[in-house]
Amino acid sequence: MFTNTYRPHVGGVANSVAWLTDSLRGAGHRVLVVAPEFPGCRPDDGVLRIPAVQNFRGSDFSVPIPLTVSLSETLDDFSPDLVHSHHPFLLGDTALRVSARFDLPIVYTCHTRYELYGHYVAQDAPLLQRLVLSLALGYCDLCDAVVAPSQSMADFLTEHGVTAPVKTIPTGIDPRSFSGGDGNGLRSSLGIPADAFVVGHVGRLAIEKNLDYLTDAIIDFLQSEKRAHFLVAGDGPMKESIARAFAAHGLAHRVHLPGAVKGDSLAGMYAAMDAFAFSSHSETQGLVLAEAMAAGVPVVALDAFGTREMVRSGFNGWLLDTDAPPRRFAEALQWVHDLDDARRRRLQLAASRTAALFSRERATASMLDLYCMQALEQPGVKSINDSIWQTAKRRIEQEGKILGNVARAIGEAVMAEPQPLEAPGRRPGA
Repeated sequence: MFTNTYRPHVGGVANSVAWLTDSLRGAGHRVLVVAPEFPGCRPDDGVLRIPAVQNFRGSDFSVPIPLTVSLSETLDDFSPDLVHSHHPFLLGDTALRVSARFDLPIVYTCHTRYELYGHYVAQDAPLLQRLVLSLALGYCDLCDAVVAPSQSMADFLTEHGVTAPVKTIPTGIDPRSFSGGDGNGLRSSLGIPADAFVVGHVGRLAIEKNLDYLTDAIIDFLQSEKRAHFLVAGDGPMKESIARAFAAHGLAHRVHLPGAVKGDSLAGMYAAMDAFAFSSHSETQGLVLAEAMAAGVPVVALDAFGTREMVRSGFNGWLLDTDAPPRRFAEALQWVHDLDDARRRRLQLAASRTAALFSRERATASMLDLYCMQALEQPGVKSINDSIWQTAKRRIEQEGKILGNVARAIGEAVMAEPQPLEAPGRRPGA
C-alpha cells in the first residue's frame, strides 16, 4: 500500500487505508504500508515511514519525500504480489515504479477529487485546477485497475476518458462499532441538555468541505430553533473561523467543537446526534455518512458524489439540490426536528439498514476479488536473466510514461478553454 496519509493522521483516506490494511491482515494476508512520517506516529512492523515535509502550506498534511534506500531494501525482503496506490502524486509515482520493477499489477483507489484542493497551492487558479485533474485522470490509465469509492465517482472517471477498468468498491465500515455509543454521557460531558435537538457534523474543518455554507445553514436553524445545539467532531484550519461565526450571532454556548475524536468517543459523538449535516462537494464517497447512519442518525446533505448513493429524501434523511441556498438546508433540518416519534424512528431504522450495505466484510471481499483477478492476468515468473533485462526495460518505460503524463496534462491544461468543472449525473430536487 502506498499512501500519502496514514494513521495517526485523522481523515477519510487515512482511515480507509487503515481499515483495508487491518481487514486484509485479519484475513491472513501480508500488507506493507508505505507512508510519510507524521507527528505522533509510533514504530509499526507493517509500516515503512518515508521522510516528509510536515504541515504543507499551512495544512495538516505531510508531503512525503519518496527518495530512500530503505524502501528498496524493504521491498526486496517483503517480495510483494501486488501494489495498491492510494494517491496519484508523490508516493503514487513511487508505486508505479515499484510495480514496474517487480513486474506486478498495480491497483489505484481514487479517493479524492484533487482538482478541488488547488487552494493549498494557489488561490483562484483555473489553470492549476485543470492541470491537477488531467494529471489525476492520466494516472488512472497508468494503472491496471482503478477503484472508485462510489458509482458517481466511477461515472466521473469514465466520462472524463479513463480507459483503465474501473470498479466501484465503497470504503467499508464496521457498523457495530458506531451503533452502541454513549450519547447521553457525551452530551453530559459537553454540557448539552438531554432534551436538546443536536445537529452533528464529523470531518476535517477545511475550506474544501464547503463549511462556510454549512455554518450559515446551521446559524439559521439555531436561530429559529432555540433548543437546538451544533456538535462538530473534527479539526482543521477553519475551526477558529467557525467558532467566531457562531459567536458573532450570540450562539457560542450552543456550539461544541471538541476537536478530532476516534474510537468510543466518536461512537458517542454520533449517538449524541439527532441529525447529521453534510454539505461537502469534494467527497468521492462521504464515509462519515455511513458512520452516522450506522448509529441510526438521519442525514441532511447536498447532492454530490457519494451522498447521492446513500441519502434518500424521506427514507433515511433528506438530499438537497447542489445549489440549494443555506435557508433550504436549515428547513430540511427543521423537517427532521418536527417529525413525530414514529416517523423519526422509521427514518433511524432506514439509516441503520443503509449503513449495513457498506460493511467492511463486503468491501474487503470485493477488493480481494479485484486483487485476484489482476494477479491472474499477469505473466508468470520469469528466469533470473530475463527478469534483469525486463526489469531495466520496464523501469525506463515507466519513467517515460510518468513524464509523458505530466507533459500531456500540462498541454491540455494550457490549451483547454476555461470552463467550470461539473460532476456528471442527475441533480435531484428536494
